[in-house]
Amino acid sequence: MQKIFVLTAIVLSFFLMSCAKQVHQSPPKIAVSKLSDSYQQWILQEDSCAEITSFYGLPVDSVIVKMPDFDGLLLTGGEDVFPAYYGKIDDTARCGWINHYRDSLEMAMISWALSNDMPIIGVCRGAQILNVAMGGSLIVDIPSDFDTTVVHRQKEYDKCFHRVSLDTTSLLYALAGSAQGTANSNHHQAVDRLADGLKISAHTDDGLPEAIERLKPDGKPFLIGVQWHPERLDPENPLSGPLMTDFLEEARGFSLSKKH
Repeated sequence: MQKIFVLTAIVLSFFLMSCAKQVHQSPPKIAVSKLSDSYQQWILQEDSCAEITSFYGLPVDSVIVKMPDFDGLLLTGGEDVFPAYYGKIDDTARCGWINHYRDSLEMAMISWALSNDMPIIGVCRGAQILNVAMGGSLIVDIPSDFDTTVVHRQKEYDKCFHRVSLDTTSLLYALAGSAQGTANSNHHQAVDRLADGLKISAHTDDGLPEAIERLKPDGKPFLIGVQWHPERLDPENPLSGPLMTDFLEEARGFSLSKKH
């Protein structure tokens, strides 16, 4: 029993010392559009002291009041974006579940973040709605409107993987350190018309966009959207851990800029 107590005390002490160092560096406060355990773990494994808040369930008009307290925006996966936002309302019947409240909430969060130079990272739906919010559009259904060469979604979503190729001039490539990788996949929609100011930074073997980022990132805040689910990948995967590490670093920098 005494050995267990000592071991527990050592582990706790190590955690507190680690956290103290991070607190000294101002732990980032991350606003999440809709939180789940996997996203929380993805953040905390890169910074155990990060402060995470889910905005889902809050009144949309509270975004403008609450967002100034945060340092970074994480847009998570989920339902299809209402196609009226990108001029394809007639295709609504070909969509899956649509959550109008969530669309409105995330549009407001994105608008505030872009207007105030807050770092943004989007996952799956998060990447899609980011492109839409900035003026782009989506492929409504990949198998019907694009191609079936690569399987992008299947019933056993945790077993759906495919290769992605990264643009070697992109920030994504600089973070991942590799021109190719294996990503998990669980989506039937993707970027169609790219929003102004963005570029495709990764694609699958069938040419489908798998990641977006700023066309000219120099001097501008962090912005990356990926179709795969890095929160479900091993943190050592170059398409997972490095993305969150850099996003959090940018969030810390944003926090410091607000204090000067």
